[in-house]
Amino acid sequence: MAMYQTRNIGHPLMNLVRLKGFPILQQLKLEERLLRNSSDNWCIINDGTDNPAIVMGVSGKPDELLDIKSVLGDQIPVIRRFTGGGTVIVDHNTVFVTFICNKDAVSGLKPFPQPIMSWSSLVYNKVFQGTDFYLRENDYVFGNRKFGGNAQSITKSRWIHHTSFLWDYEVRNMAYLKHPKRVPDYREARSHLDFLCSLKEYMPRQVFIDKTIEAIETEFATSSKQLEECENSLTGNYNPTTRMLTEQELETAAGCVSQDSELEKVSDIAL
Repeated sequence: MAMYQTRNIGHPLMNLVRLKGFPILQQLKLEERLLRNSSDNWCIINDGTDNPAIVMGVSGKPDELLDIKSVLGDQIPVIRRFTGGGTVIVDHNTVFVTFICNKDAVSGLKPFPQPIMSWSSLVYNKVFQGTDFYLRENDYVFGNRKFGGNAQSITKSRWIHHTSFLWDYEVRNMAYLKHPKRVPDYREARSHLDFLCSLKEYMPRQVFIDKTIEAIETEFATSSKQLEECENSLTGNYNPTTRMLTEQELETAAGCVSQDSELEKVSDIAL
C-alpha cells in the first residue's frame, strides 16, 4: 500500500500526484478520465515529459498552427487534447501543473473560465511573490513575457485547469509553430522568441515545485497519492478523446483540406 500523508485537515481534500518525465499523452488521457470518472479533487504535477511533442487544443487546425512539413520531417508527435486553447511544444524542460476539481471545491468560486483563471493566479501569486508575475489576459507572465499557458474544460459538476510552465525551451523547436491568427493583445505581433521567457531565469526548478505544493496546501488538505491510486479511484468506463494525430491527418492538413473536429464544452483559453 502506498504511503501518504494528509495536511491541513479541515480544508477541502486534494489528492496530490507527483510525476517525473511522465509521457504527456498518457498524462492528458489520465486527466480526462479523472475529470469524467472520479468524484475527488486532484492536483497532478509532472516534472517534464521525456520526448518532445506538440499539444493542440481540441479545435486547433494543424494547417493554421504548425509548419507541418518540418513536423513530419522531424517526426514530432502532434497530440490533440480534450481541452480548449492553443498550441505548445513540450519536452523535458516543461513543468505541468493540473487542478481537477468539483465545483464546490473552492468556496465561492463560480465554475466559469475567468473566475477559475483568476483563482489559479492567486495561488501562483504565492509561488512567485517578490517577482513581476502577472496574469495577462489568459497567460502567466513575468513583465510582458509569457512563461505559462493555460487551458480548461468545464463539465456539469467538475472543472479542470492545466498549465504548461516553460522552465526552459529549445529555440529551434519554436520553428514548428506558426504565428497563430488569434493572439492576446499584449503580444503585439512579437515572434515566439520575443514573446516568451524561461522560468529558470527567476527560480530554481525544485524550488518552484516545492513552492507550488506549499501554495496548494494553503487552499486544501493534501493527500499524496501514487499513480496506481489514480487508476484505482476511477469508476465506470470512459474512452479519452485525447489522441495522437496520424501522419495521414497531418498530410491531409498540409494540403489545406479542412477536417471537422468533435467539440465539447470547453473554454477557449490560449495555451
